Amino acid sequence: MLTYKSSGVDIDEGNRAVDLIKNKIKGTYDSNVIGDLGNFSGLYSLKDFMGMEEPVLLASTDGVGTKLKIAQLMDKHDTVGIDLVAMCVNDLICQGARPLFFLDYIALGKLVPEHIEKVVAGIADGCKMSGCALIGGETAEMPGMYGEDDYDLAGFSIGIADKKKIVSGQDVKAGDLLVGISSSGIHSNGFSFIRKIFLEEYKYDLDKHIDDLGMSLGDAMLTPTKIYVKLALDALAKHNIKAIAHITGGGLVENIVRVIPKGLGLDIDTKSWDKPAIFKMIEAFDAIEKRELHKSFNMGVGLVMIVDKDEAQGLVDYINNRPSDNVDFVEDKYKDLMDDRAYIIGSVVDSHEGVDLI
Repeated sequence: MLTYKSSGVDIDEGNRAVDLIKNKIKGTYDSNVIGDLGNFSGLYSLKDFMGMEEPVLLASTDGVGTKLKIAQLMDKHDTVGIDLVAMCVNDLICQGARPLFFLDYIALGKLVPEHIEKVVAGIADGCKMSGCALIGGETAEMPGMYGEDDYDLAGFSIGIADKKKIVSGQDVKAGDLLVGISSSGIHSNGFSFIRKIFLEEYKYDLDKHIDDLGMSLGDAMLTPTKIYVKLALDALAKHNIKAIAHITGGGLVENIVRVIPKGLGLDIDTKSWDKPAIFKMIEAFDAIEKRELHKSFNMGVGLVMIVDKDEAQGLVDYINNRPSDNVDFVEDKYKDLMDDRAYIIGSVVDSHEGVDLI
């Protein structure tokens, strides 16, 4: 007799995966989560936000992109879940929203419960770093659609903000300054280009230790995306931040102009911040034009805040003197993700539109 398992889908292994991850998921719950695993949808109460004058829900969705190819080549799956959460919640805080809850979708060719456990553990860690609950998800075993060792991730996050406090960028004017906040590395964009540079053009071995990086190339590539939620919410409570941009695909060239009014442009001093070692390596190849680099990668700046020029240095000092977020669960290897450095990296101008790199 034919069975579902004979077609490549093992329901029993799916159930075992759920058993492996359920405690990690529950570890992200807060008092607003209603019900338990097994419901057909996740439930989340808004009782704690009834004091807002006009509460607005904000939503974002994203994936990890071809960074997953590096994880699959290295058989290392414990960091990409953090990337998945970061790419969603860092978008929410650009408008001043506090992330409430998160959902994930994992599609794969063959379900290996131990791999799922590692991926979801990373998602749970990312949720804890950003203060949101993981209230639902889906794992789809799709033989024939994906190879046995292949998988893809998608994430969905919902946040909340009081309408009158939403960060819109509408008050940005010429003379305002850009405060750039350090990235942890490549984050989760540009990996098709990264793989071409290192693996195709220069034939690097992912497992080889590189002294300048202090680790293997593969481990450097898999350094998780930094999560800026707690920093941004703290900064918004203490400073008048006019606009926030998450530096993802399009880099510094394309992302910041999205949050400023038409008719304005940006001058960015590319020597004003410290770059992670992997970007210094790429620059040393002297094979990529400066603008292409800053359009393809974050180049060491993962988030940009725009403030009045009189407030910029105070914001920088606040971020640089702020204690690291105390997240007890975070392993030592992730501690750098909780440290932030800020720099004044440029200014808003009315002499041109777009971005000039100085």
